Amino acid sequence: MADKKAQLIIEGAAPVELPVISATLGPDVIDVRGLLSTGNFTFDPGFMSTASCESKITYIDGDKGILLHRGYPIEQLAEKSDYLETCYLLLYGELPTPEEKEKFVNTVKNHTMVHEQLKTFFNGFRRDAHPMAILLGVVGALSAFYHDSLDNNNPQHREISAIRLVAKLPTIAAMAYKYSIGQPMVYPRNDLNYAENFLHMMFNTPCEEKPISPVLAKAMDRIFVLHADHEQNASTSAVRSVGSTGANPFACIAAGIAALWGPAHGGANEAVLTMLDEIGDVSNIEKYLAKAKDKNDPFKLMGFGHRVYKNFDPRARVMKKTCDEVLAELGINDPQLELAMKLEQIALKDPYFAERNLYPNVDFYSGIILKAVGIPTSMFTVIFALARTVGWISHWKEMLSGPYKINRPRQLYTGELKRDITR
Repeated sequence: MADKKAQLIIEGAAPVELPVISATLGPDVIDVRGLLSTGNFTFDPGFMSTASCESKITYIDGDKGILLHRGYPIEQLAEKSDYLETCYLLLYGELPTPEEKEKFVNTVKNHTMVHEQLKTFFNGFRRDAHPMAILLGVVGALSAFYHDSLDNNNPQHREISAIRLVAKLPTIAAMAYKYSIGQPMVYPRNDLNYAENFLHMMFNTPCEEKPISPVLAKAMDRIFVLHADHEQNASTSAVRSVGSTGANPFACIAAGIAALWGPAHGGANEAVLTMLDEIGDVSNIEKYLAKAKDKNDPFKLMGFGHRVYKNFDPRARVMKKTCDEVLAELGINDPQLELAMKLEQIALKDPYFAERNLYPNVDFYSGIILKAVGIPTSMFTVIFALARTVGWISHWKEMLSGPYKINRPRQLYTGELKRDITR
């Protein structure tokens, strides 16, 4: 609601009045759309101070370490809910009743299969192709198989596309993994829950099916919940931007996957294990912590601190507990995992990191959990994309459900003046 005004003084021109729109939570927003009529527009590289849209889905307060989905704290969702219930919340705005949840879960389960012909797409990739490359290509190709419901103006089409994406991403992700290691692909099972089914497709084979550990399934479900949405980040903004052109939902989600693949966005948990490889041994921790404190040293302590959360990452506390449960369940004697736990203990006691609020974030613990479960680092970002798909499609649906404009950022041109070819 615009109940206040901001006044912009431009030298040599009359003052410009701009509406100030109040948010439910967070800072008010100055509506600068009227600036264009004055021949000016704003300059904000990286959109650090720009609200690109209005949304009711997710709220983050980085200073206080708050993450809310539709008003519910992420800690409560991770402890008291599960991934598909969180999906329902993100998509529809409210937690489901028991009857609504049962119907939603059954609908998702009935869409986990992919078209059999889609398997032939995988043969076009090199044997050693990165699973993210496969995921990106296959998700983009889904529009060729489900072109019966691609009318973005039809709410029922938007609904079925959302369900298909949430249901089929675990199947496609597991297929990408199986293809990369040369194993036969495993069909989904409707008697398993969402996380169990993913682990089943990842680690079982057609000739041998092992029971899925409830502790590991719960850990995977929490990873999905904690990564389901994170407001207007780079990949979500990419989905909204592509969606504003009227592109089909599968193309939009492929755009989100492409953005997430960037190491500055979705590769943080993989970077944690790379860092642990560099440290090498528990005896080297103090040396590398000193390097992290040295501003002239390029070494960075990955998995500590967060660009948005200036205090602590609220997801990390839940993930820490889950990490302890997984390591206790598996009883793993892995030097790298031992190194990670020791690094966490020493860094948390170091005043340098405490004073700067450089606490372990969700990526630190999720990387350790995924490695302990047996998931290779090449699949880490794939799992991130799988979990984040519901957030992307929720933002896509929200944008299409109201008035919107095609994204068209402006620029500050600093090139040559008009000139003529003189030859």
